[in-house]
Amino acid sequence: MSGKLATRLREGTKQSHSLAENADFIQCFLKGVVERTSYRQLLGNFHFVYSALEDQLTQHQNHPLLSQLYFPALYRQQSLATDLSYYWGPQWQTSITPSSATQHYIDRINEVAIADPILLVAHSYTRYLGDLSGGQLLKKLAQRGMNLSQGQGTAFYEFEDIQNPKTFKVTYRQSLDNLLLDESTITHIVDEANLAFKLNMELFKEVEGNLIQAIGQMIFSHLTRSRRNGQSQWSTDLGETTALQPQD
Repeated sequence: MSGKLATRLREGTKQSHSLAENADFIQCFLKGVVERTSYRQLLGNFHFVYSALEDQLTQHQNHPLLSQLYFPALYRQQSLATDLSYYWGPQWQTSITPSSATQHYIDRINEVAIADPILLVAHSYTRYLGDLSGGQLLKKLAQRGMNLSQGQGTAFYEFEDIQNPKTFKVTYRQSLDNLLLDESTITHIVDEANLAFKLNMELFKEVEGNLIQAIGQMIFSHLTRSRRNGQSQWSTDLGETTALQPQD
């Protein structure tokens, strides 16, 4: 058996992480340009993605391997619902539908849940460790960029049941490393994590249109041109992050 899945995931997704982190929408976000329409659209899409992932993780909570990574404290469905109610109003569920890229993402999650459930590890890893890593920074950027009051519209970044994110991430990585997996399975999980990054990039690409419309093509081009040939300022010491979540 081969262990150290956490390290294999970290090393095996570096390039995908860098590409996702350098998506134009994310670069604008990290520079403090957060536009309300595109942001709430992204949160709506995330709601469908996290709902699919968390439904499948819950259904497989007694799986011999996935049970070791069953951490409901990570779940984002309720926090996203809170934010969507803020941005869309109490009838938010009638205001959002999954985009094309979102549906593609959902379909993939449901596909692997049936065909090879252990690959859900890749999707869980890609989203949740990133959420924990960069949540407080992104919360501040969102608050500043959209002039939000404290506690409004940023529930997505709050993990009320996790007192110490750094300690929790250590526990999560140890759980990954404790999974008894053969080399072939580890390779498949790393490949699936790279696909998960690609699916996230497709989500970001979709919301760029609203952002460009709001700030103008000239400003958008100026904000994104500086990172064309290299990693962003947040790419030093890459870790378990997604494009929206720089490593703390």
